[in-house]
Amino acid sequence: MTATVADGNVATARPVSVARGYRFEMFKLVAQWRIRLLVLACWLTPGLFVAAVGGQSTLPVDTLFGRWMHATGWAGPLVTLGFAGTWALPLLTSVVAGDVFASEDRLGTWRHLLVVVRSPARIFAAKALASLTVLLLLVAGLACSSAAGGLLAVGNQPLVGLDGHLLAPGDAAAKVLLAWLCALAPTLALAAIGLLGSVTLGRSPMGLLVPAVVALAMQLAQMLPLPAGVRLALPGYAFIAWNGLFTSPVQLGPLLIGVAVSLVWAVVATAAAYVLFVRRDFTGAGYDGSGRRAVVAGVLPLAGLVAVTVAVVAATTGATGSGIEQAKVQRSLATAFAHLYRMQTEQLHRPHVTEAQIGATATCDKGSIRVAAEGAGNDWRCVVSWHLPGVEAAGTAVYQLDVTPDGRFMADGDGPKEVNGYFLVRTPSGDAPNPLWQFDGNVELLRASKE
Repeated sequence: MTATVADGNVATARPVSVARGYRFEMFKLVAQWRIRLLVLACWLTPGLFVAAVGGQSTLPVDTLFGRWMHATGWAGPLVTLGFAGTWALPLLTSVVAGDVFASEDRLGTWRHLLVVVRSPARIFAAKALASLTVLLLLVAGLACSSAAGGLLAVGNQPLVGLDGHLLAPGDAAAKVLLAWLCALAPTLALAAIGLLGSVTLGRSPMGLLVPAVVALAMQLAQMLPLPAGVRLALPGYAFIAWNGLFTSPVQLGPLLIGVAVSLVWAVVATAAAYVLFVRRDFTGAGYDGSGRRAVVAGVLPLAGLVAVTVAVVAATTGATGSGIEQAKVQRSLATAFAHLYRMQTEQLHRPHVTEAQIGATATCDKGSIRVAAEGAGNDWRCVVSWHLPGVEAAGTAVYQLDVTPDGRFMADGDGPKEVNGYFLVRTPSGDAPNPLWQFDGNVELLRASKE
């Protein structure tokens, strides 16, 4: 009789639903002091930093949009996004996704969890969704906190784009939000790599380092003189491609490619982690991972994915070289100069002119006229020329350009003093920052060159 009842109980037992497992995994994550500390830091630190910088006399001009943090509150969240894509988000994914499975191995609780849930697939889904929720909460904190700090410290003012045109506060807010949303794609890719490392390496602490190491490798790759097709085929490029949102017209090509590549990486890495997890043997007392499994199910699929994405991007876009060409640099510099010249004209209360009336053009060479003017480097030298209505002589200004491999450049004015040779201009209301002294620009790597 007892055996009959026991058999009936076993027969009617059902696996725990994903929703209940998700709530349980969320409780375990939030109960950890380090997760609570990260949430608190992400929701407070960026706002305090942006507000503090807004009240200082010096600015982080070496960062994108850093030179405009005194002019508008919308520059702060973009500076934070640049830092987050380089350092914060890879570390956050390591702490959250890189440890969500390995913690069970260290504590030896897999058998207890399997007895309760009765489904490895549902355990995987619950843990993946819980880690994703925590990551979204952390990213939202970074974005909201930095935006609030900038708006409270500086105000809701127009933002200067990467080609010198002014974005109205509403337009700036929408593009800042879109930039942060686009950064979620590479964050998901790193989180999926973290899940794969956590599943593959077991209780080994190396699983925690996988997302950070992969992110560092991609950052180093972006610093190398790689062809544009290879650069765009890496998921880390989506942390950079949002720059194209702040030009007119918007440079959507590299951004869409970067987001698509990141989402493909997220799907492939998650699928590999799922297959490894549901096929794992949980009968052992300790699991330290398998080198063969890590190579076959982890490294090889991602290496193959790199080869496939590089081939697809190169074939569909035709991007084979660096994408940084003389005609592109000259066009981008002349466009930014024309927009910023109008801004300087308004500062000095001079007669209104349009970009078409100015007719700015640029002539650039790299290092020497004997060297091909293409590729990244800090040896670009350019001369910008323009005409004003009613003035017969043309104006000229000299710039030294530092062009990075991803297409971003910083133009440093080299005279004449009254145009771009000094960091301040004397206006009727007092000295003001000279917009033509130093400014950032962006060269679209995929755009066709027009000689």
